[in-house]
Amino acid sequence: MKVGDLVVRKSYGGDITFRVEHVMNEMTVLKGTDYRLMADSPLNDLLTVSDTTLRRRTRQAQIKMLQSVESIQQHRKRQTERRKNDFQSSETTSKSSYFEMPGKILHLDGDASYLRKSMAVYQQLRVPAEGHYVPESKMADTVAQLLPRVKPDIIVITGHDGVLKGLKHRDLYSLQSYKNSQHFVNAVRTARQYEKHYDLLNVVAGACQSHFEALLQVGANFASSPGRIMIHALDPVYVAAKAAYTSVKDTVQMADITPHMITGMEGLGGVETRGSYRVGMPKWKDLSSLQVTPSMV
Repeated sequence: MKVGDLVVRKSYGGDITFRVEHVMNEMTVLKGTDYRLMADSPLNDLLTVSDTTLRRRTRQAQIKMLQSVESIQQHRKRQTERRKNDFQSSETTSKSSYFEMPGKILHLDGDASYLRKSMAVYQQLRVPAEGHYVPESKMADTVAQLLPRVKPDIIVITGHDGVLKGLKHRDLYSLQSYKNSQHFVNAVRTARQYEKHYDLLNVVAGACQSHFEALLQVGANFASSPGRIMIHALDPVYVAAKAAYTSVKDTVQMADITPHMITGMEGLGGVETRGSYRVGMPKWKDLSSLQVTPSMV
């Protein structure tokens, strides 16, 4: 067994595929390929994943994620058509007289590889997003630094988490029972100190098995994990993108989101929240290549 090998754990029935991150004596550190999970395991509990099994699992995850992306694209298409009809009904407007402004996302991730995957999905969906790899322990400080500069509509705070093993008295309602939930709670609390209004800053927080209730109590709009389960790496991305393309006139409903998430209601829950998508008039020119000289005032 060596670093980079793809494996499953025999003691867990081979339910999740991992990549070996470190090997030290007879122990290994593992990272989920599709789920936000870090784990350790003895070498004798690991089985190498066959190419056939890997292709099947990868294909299943890709199909579900493509379905999630497609649902957002269809939602966006319906919303665009509705806007066209609204503007065309006015004698003073035409098809091209308005522009769209989806919500802007700030994504903080405790895993660099998952961050790259997340940013690729945002780009595919044409959602304006800025991403940063940040260790979970530093997220609260980073949130305080970045929010005033980026001024996002939506912030995603995610990475790795999990219920600690070997606790004598494991209490799922105590933050002390989790690897990183306290760090996520601190980051959400910092975000809410910056913006208290739930509809002006949509906070999506948590990772695998995170303390769902604690995250909601300190101000998250959406959080993982109600069922203390492993969440897919891209489930928080789907929720954020959905909010970015939901009109400010409408609310993001969990009942509309969960059928399209890979881990469903057990993986992520939240509260009714207004979307961040806006339209404006008149349509402006594309100024993406314009270079603006900073003011010296």
